[in-house]
Amino acid sequence: MRLVKPYMSFPNALVDAAPAYLGHFINGEEVLDRSRTGDVFNPAVGEVRLKVGLASQSTVSDAVTAAAAAFPAWRQTPPHKRAQILFRYKQLLQDNAEKICQLITAEHGKLIDDAHGELGRGIEVVDYACGISELLKGEYSKNAGPEIDSWSEFQPLGVVAGVTPFNFPAMVPMWMFPMAIACGNTFILKPSERDPSPALLLGKLLTDAGLPDGVFNVINGDSDTVQHLIEDARVEALSFVGSTPIAESIFTRCSAKGKRVQALGGAKNHAVILPDADLENAVNALMGAAFGSCGERCMAISVVVCIGDETADKTVALLQNKISNLKIGPGVDASNDMGPLISQEALQRVTQYIDKGVAEGAELLADGRGFSLAGHESGFFIGATLFDKVHPDMSIYRDEIFGPLLCVLRVDSLGAAIKLIDEHEFGNGTCLFTRDGEAARYFTDNIQVGMVGVNVALPVPIASQSFGGWKRSLFGDLYVYGPDAVRFYTRRKTMTQRWSASSATDKARYAFPSG
Repeated sequence: MRLVKPYMSFPNALVDAAPAYLGHFINGEEVLDRSRTGDVFNPAVGEVRLKVGLASQSTVSDAVTAAAAAFPAWRQTPPHKRAQILFRYKQLLQDNAEKICQLITAEHGKLIDDAHGELGRGIEVVDYACGISELLKGEYSKNAGPEIDSWSEFQPLGVVAGVTPFNFPAMVPMWMFPMAIACGNTFILKPSERDPSPALLLGKLLTDAGLPDGVFNVINGDSDTVQHLIEDARVEALSFVGSTPIAESIFTRCSAKGKRVQALGGAKNHAVILPDADLENAVNALMGAAFGSCGERCMAISVVVCIGDETADKTVALLQNKISNLKIGPGVDASNDMGPLISQEALQRVTQYIDKGVAEGAELLADGRGFSLAGHESGFFIGATLFDKVHPDMSIYRDEIFGPLLCVLRVDSLGAAIKLIDEHEFGNGTCLFTRDGEAARYFTDNIQVGMVGVNVALPVPIASQSFGGWKRSLFGDLYVYGPDAVRFYTRRKTMTQRWSASSATDKARYAFPSG
């Protein structure tokens, strides 16, 4: 059964009293497709919050049709007018920040302050997209040849899509769609079915900002829904953030169909601690980077590489002390340090990795298994876990776990640490803690990783740069947001033009023109 109705009181309906069923946002209207549904949980209590529709092929087709119909007029809308809509959108995001963040916390589980931080980083991309008139400037060469002028311009692709993960239900979509629509494309967002409500509110606010119907659409769904997007020939490009196996599969399938694709995959981010590091500040940074958002970040630090046993012993002692004082509880309580995992399946997976770490011989110093919170016994909570004396052949080192599990490895030199990092299949992010400028320069210049921090544990690029890793952390040539977004969401077209004097007559030339 499919029903269509306008989103009239959408924000309050979602925040104040969650609807029993959540549909899709297509052509400026709510579409209720009940052919398939999934459960959306509140991770803090382990109970179903609402049902979400999983888009059928016909619903996906309707979204693509709406986006395709909206494209010609939107393509011709002057960039400065697109920017005016985004300026209004930025203000609406700020005005509705608390509503958006409450939705994030209710469905993801992260702390409310963390949700505000996520939203803030997404708004930065909207802010950058507001400069699209400058970013879309082409190039012009007068008199490139006799009476010949040449210029290039950037033209939008058409209908483009984004498939985003559960861990940043507001920020990662905003890595994609503000730049895509600023460049003149129309957009279809497929957010995670685990926390879909924030994306729908983002869509409603775009409509409130004056975005024409059909330019931005949201379809909820699962892997079948994604496959329908891939199969639809009208979708020109697809952006994806998720695990490496799925990223590689999407890259391969989209590329085979001639689509432009960027697919960001997994990570195993290392922090290197040199003996001269300010350990107190380094460990404080590591605590947030490893256990913030319950470790469910693609930039989370999950491995600490200590140079020398003395450095390792001191680092481990500080980590143990701070872990013992972590306050774990619902994300709505701002006094907590860590909330729950996203799902029961995630809880089981992280628990199994702790079991593996013990079986493989790592030294378990803090055990997150069996954590229980009074009044939230059914919530998906787990404690922070710390392993020491981990080796590269252990699964807790090799695999992306996506939970609050931190491994400590011990090596005898910076060179050995770099070799260890370079040999890992992932190359997303890394950082170095030191007071030595020479060591920092050598590390940043030589490490085979896409995003590098020095005394910065989470080196996420600002909006005017671009985000992406190396090796099996990224499939495709271009990063997300920043300057790469303009290149990804547009095609360069170059024009060469000659206007000879009316009295001039050219002879036929058979040699290739050379100016």
